[in-house]
Amino acid sequence: MSSKKLSFLDQYLTLWIFLAMALGIGLGAFFPSLPNELERMQVGTTNIPIAIGLIVMMFPPLTKVNYSMLPKVFSNKRVLGISLWLNWVVGPVLMFGLAWLFLPEAPGYRSGLILIGLARCIAMVIVWNDLADGSAEYGAGLVALNSVFQVFAYSLYAWFFISWLPNWLGLEGMRITLEMATVAESVLLYLGVPFVLGIGLRQWALTSRGQEWLQKTLLPILSPLTLIALLLTIVMMFALKGEQLLTLPMDVIRIAIPLLVYFAVMFGVGYVTTKWMGAPYDQQTAVAFTAAGNNFELAIAVAVAVFGLNSDQAFAGVIGPLVEVPALILLVRVALRWKRHLGA
Repeated sequence: MSSKKLSFLDQYLTLWIFLAMALGIGLGAFFPSLPNELERMQVGTTNIPIAIGLIVMMFPPLTKVNYSMLPKVFSNKRVLGISLWLNWVVGPVLMFGLAWLFLPEAPGYRSGLILIGLARCIAMVIVWNDLADGSAEYGAGLVALNSVFQVFAYSLYAWFFISWLPNWLGLEGMRITLEMATVAESVLLYLGVPFVLGIGLRQWALTSRGQEWLQKTLLPILSPLTLIALLLTIVMMFALKGEQLLTLPMDVIRIAIPLLVYFAVMFGVGYVTTKWMGAPYDQQTAVAFTAAGNNFELAIAVAVAVFGLNSDQAFAGVIGPLVEVPALILLVRVALRWKRHLGA
């Protein structure tokens, strides 16, 4: 068993999310005017406090990414090809299929799931990979690749899988028409701005203070900001839920089931494919966890910006980390068993 451990905040993330849900429900019950107060702090379609919170949620993970690892990943065409195939073909298609299979009559939850499937992991995957003794170099390189790729591809993918593909396939039921420009604006604000901030801050730290100060001082300070901003967003969302509270437990289960299937399948396909290609255990692990994990921060940000804080899409986005954290912790244990089986 690996001697590495999750930080206290990360280890109990699922608990913090449940507590944030409860706090939001309590605030909504005791302060019924809260939704109106939130709506007043809006410029155009952008709610200022929520926008600030989402940007704060996004930029710390992008500051952690070691973009200098990209050349090493590009030099290994085998690992690069497998990772791109899993992250940008298999993952989106699988989540699209699961969303329609499990939630055919719930277009809001369905499109929220698809947004999660399209947002490739850039933060927690480094934690899972490290706990499972995966290659730190390949983990960092694949995360950097996904970070850059989704800045340019996410809006196109969202439009394709939520709007164009269902219409082209003639799928019955309620359909959502999503303008690519609308998603692009949200991605530019909630991923583009944090991306520039993250890279800029990282480069400044490396240039002026050095690698040790970045790793031991700056990143530990920034890390809790993502969790705090995520929990504040969840509090606001659940303060606005009102009439949906009676059906909430069943909705959580309905959204959680396809997510669990997704994590298990992507993880398994990642290991099987890389083993078949002859990659060693540490590279298998980096590819598998990069494929299985998702950037739920981005999915939540886009769902809130495009569909609204009180939308079914945003609610589905919140269920993402609620399910992902315990599921990926379990998969870490599975990976370490696989390592012992291989004698690696």
